Amino acid sequence: MTLILPALLCSAIAAGASTPAPDEPASRQTIPDSPPIDDSVLFTADGAWCWFQDPRAVFVNGPPPVTYACWMTSKGKLQIGAFDHVRKSVQIFTLKERWDVDDHNAASILVLSDNRLMVFYARHNKRGLFCRTTVRPADITAWEDEVLILDAPRLTYSHPVFLKREGTYYVFFRGETWKPTFCTSKDGRVWSPPQVLVQDAGREARDIRPYLKVASDGESTIHFAFTDGHPRNEAHNSLYYLKYADGVFLGADGTKIAGIQELPVSHRQTDCVYDGKRTGIRAWVWDIAIDAEGQPCIAYTRLPADTDHRYHYARWVGDRWLDTEVTSGGRWFPQTPDSAEEPEPHYSGGMALAPQDPSVLYLSRQSADGFVIERWSTNDRGLTWTSRPVETAQHGLNVRPVVPHGASGSPDHVLWMHGRYIHFSDYHTQIRMAPRSR
Repeated sequence: MTLILPALLCSAIAAGASTPAPDEPASRQTIPDSPPIDDSVLFTADGAWCWFQDPRAVFVNGPPPVTYACWMTSKGKLQIGAFDHVRKSVQIFTLKERWDVDDHNAASILVLSDNRLMVFYARHNKRGLFCRTTVRPADITAWEDEVLILDAPRLTYSHPVFLKREGTYYVFFRGETWKPTFCTSKDGRVWSPPQVLVQDAGREARDIRPYLKVASDGESTIHFAFTDGHPRNEAHNSLYYLKYADGVFLGADGTKIAGIQELPVSHRQTDCVYDGKRTGIRAWVWDIAIDAEGQPCIAYTRLPADTDHRYHYARWVGDRWLDTEVTSGGRWFPQTPDSAEEPEPHYSGGMALAPQDPSVLYLSRQSADGFVIERWSTNDRGLTWTSRPVETAQHGLNVRPVVPHGASGSPDHVLWMHGRYIHFSDYHTQIRMAPRSR
């Protein structure tokens, strides 16, 4: 497997066309081959992402087979990359030249029925939610005009879904009130007014902000996992579940909660997957996926202490939530300067469920070598686990793994951040990938 050295990547970007005007795409950049460092692929020498916009990476089986991913550079560029599994080459395209230095601004990707890509993006608590679609499949160098989905302040994150049975696009995001919100469209160009999904009476303040993760079968259902708020603000931050199907919102057991015209729902109407008030330990959500029976699986952290992050796996087994601790994750991962107090002590190394098989969980765990990427798997719905390291992961900081949506099979097909990370606005990390079988 060929790699791209960081210096070659930087020179390739510098050698491109003249610098575009703000908010205009840069010219196509193709990264040449170079000698390998290890068995992983260097997707980009400069990229980072948060974990509350998904899919951040997708796999399209072509032809040719390609893995796509979106990230933010340390200079504030919003970029998308494409790894061609036949040519073993990476291509990078800049969607936004000046988009703030902030990993919250990374985009999410929706694969359309003809294998074109639709990307969604918003800045961190800024005005505007946008989307844009490629002109042709397997080509990230040509794009249709940008679409403004919503012109409102304080928008963040994006989770796009297309339901074939309805012929409807959905995009979920943190809205102007900092509550989980969504817009819909029939054509991807004209979007509905925003509708709040979850809101508790008496908790309208903007510093109360449930964090949301989304998964869908792409046909008729959407699954949601969400919290009370940020664990920094919620001493007993709990975890909840909700499902949408055929115009109604349901619990995991199929009990109707509300029609789409009866939104928003409150936390107490939904499934409480984990009750932080009962244990006295706060939590934070990391991922949600759907198993072969169409049932939800959720990866989340319990945080007994800032230096003690516990990775948990909750799975609906037909009549209850089966919740088990997978392993300890260690402490927060940002590389706090010795003289500073860590502002984000609840930033775990991170977890990602394999979307096509959520009995497989990739996670980043603190070790003597820094933070390492490991593959954990279960054959009994999460009761017991086996693990092994992802052999291509380097020593040092390896965090926030992502399994591309659409990927399946073995061996590992996972992306992660590697390098230096101080804060969501102060980072210089690579995006590396352990590729699918060739």
